[in-house]
Amino acid sequence: MAETAADAADTEQTSRTDARKAARDGRRAAKLAREIGAFAKEHGGAEGHLAYIGQAGARIVLVGQDGAWGDLVAPTYAVAESAAAKSGITMHDEFDGEFALKVRTGPYEWSRMAGIQVGGPSNDR
Repeated sequence: MAETAADAADTEQTSRTDARKAARDGRRAAKLAREIGAFAKEHGGAEGHLAYIGQAGARIVLVGQDGAWGDLVAPTYAVAESAAAKSGITMHDEFDGEFALKVRTGPYEWSRMAGIQVGGPSNDR
């Protein structure tokens, strides 16, 4: 069956939309990679882990060589993977005990994580 002009127009529109989405995802990944690089530079290097967080995308958890930690959120897991690859840091498949031991937490984290259980500030203030 021959392709109609309408089919050709739909195909062309889809191709343009896909190209724009790919370009936008590439820019997002590059921006996240720069942010990962800045974190790594500030903390003597870094390692990371990707975690899928549903429709919100994926979280890039970063742990600096000095024990500092932080995270970034990417709109999709694919963008997070691309950003991590572009950044060049070591990525872990799991946030296991050995990797978790590298994280240093301070009084703020303990009060926020344990809060009411260990006498930290409550969340209802």
